Amino acid sequence: MKILFIGASGMLGKPVAAELIRAGFDCTLLGRDIIKLKTLFPGAKFIQGDILDLPSLQTVMKGMDAVYCNLSVLQSSREKDPQPEREGLNNILVAAGENGISRIAYISSLVHHYEGMNGFSWWAFRIKQEAVQKIKASRIPYTIFYPSTFMETYPYQMMRGHKIAVLGKSIAPMWFIAAADFAKQVSRSFQKPGNDNREYTIQGPAAYTFEEANTIFITHYSKKKLGLLKAPIWLAKFLGIFVPKFNYGWHICEALNKYPEKFESQKTWEELGQPGITLAAYAASNP
Repeated sequence: MKILFIGASGMLGKPVAAELIRAGFDCTLLGRDIIKLKTLFPGAKFIQGDILDLPSLQTVMKGMDAVYCNLSVLQSSREKDPQPEREGLNNILVAAGENGISRIAYISSLVHHYEGMNGFSWWAFRIKQEAVQKIKASRIPYTIFYPSTFMETYPYQMMRGHKIAVLGKSIAPMWFIAAADFAKQVSRSFQKPGNDNREYTIQGPAAYTFEEANTIFITHYSKKKLGLLKAPIWLAKFLGIFVPKFNYGWHICEALNKYPEKFESQKTWEELGQPGITLAAYAASNP
């Protein structure tokens, strides 16, 4: 299977792309910065392109069988800015339809289902909801993943020097998942035969609130001694009036802290394998 991989250089794109290549899929990594991709994936196949440029997508998709989309809202962006999961996805679907792509794989999220709960409203979550609707309406066979919180959130987003940044109070447990386990599940999904539409909830082996997870991560992380850097969510909400990154921060933390996540991954585990990396083991690996 020839897979065009979009978004290989990000926190979640790197492990998934690496696993698909390791599993023997014929992956071509799409990007604007080819030098960066070559540094991350020596020996892989690359192609220059931009999802906000439809003609380039129409060209690079020729001869491909499937497309994997690892897209996200930039934390520094605003609603009216061109968005990968809106304008970019529109172009991907047009190019995929024209080139006879046999499967679209897309990573969404579980927490975006918090949209509309407790009066919560955020344009970034609405973009995610609309993205799923567009994919389903495209008539291209799809695989959509709805992951819980990734363990990689700690080293990539929450760690500030020797501190773990905490915003607000976490009251709802999350089934933390390691990107390496998710990558294996993605690989197995591409090995499944047939053109049926598939949706998978992606969750790890155990659920914790952020308070519980913070204790586990700090206890098992041995690379350096960590502490907590706590801030009230109202402060980020106020700063978000002026700074888009703070606006993103308080919205996503509000949702993660309160989304009433339930375990829904039994079907995923049966079809794609059960994740085995615990949060303690992930922290001990000193990512």
